Amino acid sequence: MRPTPPSSASASVPASHAAPSSVAALSPLDGRYATRLASLRPFMSEQGYMHRRVQVEVVWFIALSDAGFAEFKPLSPGARTYLMGLVKNFSEADANAIKDIEKVTNHDVKAVEYWLKSKFEARPELERVAEFVHFACTSEDINNTSHALQLKGGRDAVLLPALDAVIAKLREMAHAFAAVPMLSRTHGQTASPTTVGKELANVVVRLVAAREKIACVKLLGKMNGAVGNYNAHLSAWPEFDWEAFSRNVIEQPEPLGLGLTFQPYSIQIEPHDYMAELFDAVARTNTILIDLSRDIWGYVSLGYFKQRLKAGEIGSSTMPHKVNPIDFENAEGNLGLANALLRHLSEKLPISRWQRDLTDSTVLRNMGVALGYAVLAYHSLGVGLKKLELNEAALADDLDNAWEVLAEPIQTVMRRFGVTGAYEKLKDVTRGQAVTAEALHSLIRSLEIPQAEKDRLLAMTPGSYIGKAAELAQRA
Repeated sequence: MRPTPPSSASASVPASHAAPSSVAALSPLDGRYATRLASLRPFMSEQGYMHRRVQVEVVWFIALSDAGFAEFKPLSPGARTYLMGLVKNFSEADANAIKDIEKVTNHDVKAVEYWLKSKFEARPELERVAEFVHFACTSEDINNTSHALQLKGGRDAVLLPALDAVIAKLREMAHAFAAVPMLSRTHGQTASPTTVGKELANVVVRLVAAREKIACVKLLGKMNGAVGNYNAHLSAWPEFDWEAFSRNVIEQPEPLGLGLTFQPYSIQIEPHDYMAELFDAVARTNTILIDLSRDIWGYVSLGYFKQRLKAGEIGSSTMPHKVNPIDFENAEGNLGLANALLRHLSEKLPISRWQRDLTDSTVLRNMGVALGYAVLAYHSLGVGLKKLELNEAALADDLDNAWEVLAEPIQTVMRRFGVTGAYEKLKDVTRGQAVTAEALHSLIRSLEIPQAEKDRLLAMTPGSYIGKAAELAQRA
């Protein structure tokens, strides 16, 4: 039988410490924005963390039963089904029961161990082998693999699908607006025209590459004891290949294993380098989206995009005409919060004094906060993009007032035919002054170049001078 921790039956939560309502939540992720992050909470919340710890303990326990030890015979099918059911059906009530035990033990991993052993009561087959729960494990064997499982779920089931939805919408817009000409602005000044679709395609291509970096990070786990050398394991069975056993538990697909990548070298904690790689990859993706958010905000300001109105919504408490680009502003703000946390995580986590200190433990509890702000921002971007309506009249009007951008093709054709001082001649005509179609046409007619080239330049407008933009947009 297991040692029983002191009773916690009387340990109830004072009313003043009860879970707050959403309006009393300290974090907006669990308050104002709680419903938007419901899909992330099962993975990245404390309950999600406990759930993964139970999963790791159960998988390790069942694997030990199959290792061939005389002292721990293979579990019956019924016992295996029961244990896997504890993982599959893990509930908020189970999490609270573990928290009640933790109030007594003051040790979160030991609380999980005691809770799991309590589930063996009245099951003689499991009670006889209860001491193989958490066998030879340090707390970090359970924690590091649980963190990796949390990140696997949060990344693959929530963050990447949310990012994919943004990419898909941008790709759709890039194709739809591939041939719609738009005046470029470099340094805030008019520049060679592009198309709306091509500018969105630029972002799509960047995001696809960044998304791949997030998806391909291998999530590592170690189960090698207090300082990474299998000391306790070998004290029990010196001849057993514990490293191979540990690798199999970690790398075998779920549910029999953990479906992670084996980390063979560690101190007490897994080094967290893969976490830094993952968080940096998410932060780089978020930086691209900050760039997008600011550009879309600017295009709305220029009138290139209108925003669909929603009945009952108010843009300003005093200016009735306003429809603010608030979704892009919210996205930018939340992406900044996400990146501040992600960068701290990536800089701090790979650093541990000697064989371990505890600074990583409290920091790791904020992984869900960092990813939560990112997912929240992706949601805001998705909402904002769906509201946009292209204002082709405003785009065309801007182009019609920017004939100076044709100085570039004119002087390039002049250079082709050896006209001396082509750049300088166009600079004299266009720099710092209003340029009209008539002025440019007069210059073109005076050029000593083939008539066919003159005719081609005369037919060109700012709206037609878009190069391969439409083709490139469609290709994204």
